Amino acid sequence: MSILVNKNTKLIVQGITGRDGSFHAGKMKEYGTNVVGGVSPGKGGQEVHGIPVFNTVEEAVKATGGNTSIIFVPAPLAADAILEASEAGITLVVAISEGVPTLDMVRVTPYLKKNGTMLIGSNCPGLISPDESLVGILPGNIFLKGNIGLMSRSGTLTYEMVNQLTTSGLGQSTCVGIGGDPVAGLYYQELLQLFQDDPDTKAIVLIGEIGGDVEERAAQYIKEHITKPVVAFIAGQSAPPGKRMGHAGAIISSGSGTAEEKILAFEKVGVQVARIPGEIPELLKKLMSK
Repeated sequence: MSILVNKNTKLIVQGITGRDGSFHAGKMKEYGTNVVGGVSPGKGGQEVHGIPVFNTVEEAVKATGGNTSIIFVPAPLAADAILEASEAGITLVVAISEGVPTLDMVRVTPYLKKNGTMLIGSNCPGLISPDESLVGILPGNIFLKGNIGLMSRSGTLTYEMVNQLTTSGLGQSTCVGIGGDPVAGLYYQELLQLFQDDPDTKAIVLIGEIGGDVEERAAQYIKEHITKPVVAFIAGQSAPPGKRMGHAGAIISSGSGTAEEKILAFEKVGVQVARIPGEIPELLKKLMSK
């Protein structure tokens, strides 16, 4: 089993004729993802890697039955691309675009909720259910099918953590890079519940980072709703206050959002927190053997 994407995913690539869209459309198709179409206004009728190109998402959905879309368009146009996908009936949108204005995401969020559209991102690496479907820019060769669910604010740490899991023989059900922007789509609480409800996910890894209070809220949600083992890691443990560490949302402001606060929040609800990523496989094995 998996969450969000699987062999039934029919993917549409928005911005497929651009450099990044074209490259990753080919990589996703090569992995085995069912890429049914692409969208690039004014270039309908073309093909990219054997994938038909349409002028609008609505045309692509009608012709292919697409249910998921991935967005590779410039940041100033990303919000409109997300809305176009939602209005066309796409149920899951994965926005790879980096630098999307925060106010654009604030504008988009209520429309997605009204339409029942789920969003991953923006500024994220996407997600993968190993051996089923890759929707994003993740390196498919490092993933191993299994029963560990993973969610992360950091793309780079996603790759590092998955490599640690795979080399330790711990396969993954689904891995989701949620992105590190201040306003984003599905976040820890929604993903925790999806993994909780997935019968083939036996344990969960949560990778957080400094800034905001989403990890603290996730800790409380775990206490109240999650019965499966959860192991966490918080990046930015040595970050000084007021200095942004990579992501727009990764900043300690007014003394809040520190790694120490987040670690304490998890430990208070019984979630084991690794001090370095390499500790996570052994923590998982101990928890899953109980």
